[in-house]
Amino acid sequence: MSQKGFTLWFTGLSGAGKTTLAHIVEAEMRKHNLRVEILDGDVVRTNLSKGLGFSKEDRDTNIRRIGFVCHLLSRNGVAAISAAISPYREIRDEVRKTIGDFVEVYVHCPLEVCAQRDVKGLYAKAMAGEIPSFTGVSDPYEEPLNPEVVVDSSKETPEVSAKKILKKLEELGYLPKTEEVYSEEEEEEVKRRLEELGYF
Repeated sequence: MSQKGFTLWFTGLSGAGKTTLAHIVEAEMRKHNLRVEILDGDVVRTNLSKGLGFSKEDRDTNIRRIGFVCHLLSRNGVAAISAAISPYREIRDEVRKTIGDFVEVYVHCPLEVCAQRDVKGLYAKAMAGEIPSFTGVSDPYEEPLNPEVVVDSSKETPEVSAKKILKKLEELGYLPKTEEVYSEEEEEEVKRRLEELGYF
């Protein structure tokens, strides 16, 4: 079976955990021998979008560029993973329409949790007014209205969130279905119930 290309689009605030999840999901996909490429927001800004600022127009241009590359990859049978804040709903929907095979993952995380995780201190600077147009502080973040997957990185471990995403990709036919495997706790519970019923 030839690989069906698609785009997995992570969106969420800075520090929500998009890149972490993207890499876990990528590693799982590679286990299935799938061709997969990650376009990380920070890396793209250094290479593909050098010189762009953070005005709405520049942000939109940046997301369109990421979308263009994802479209090229998807169309050629590659799983493209985008991990960029992509704060504006309209431009995300525009990219979805262009690509077609598009799976949106909203990585939800409260602003205060993202700020606590911020090793670079960007949120603190933004809150002090030192960084203008900072998403979630002085610039809006528009949550997706109908994402295919919602994960909450303030309540779930990255592994639990990744499992949820991979399951949805299986349901949508982008990943081969894996056999359901019980966790050790679930296995013990099944054994216990069978013992109660007198099977052991």
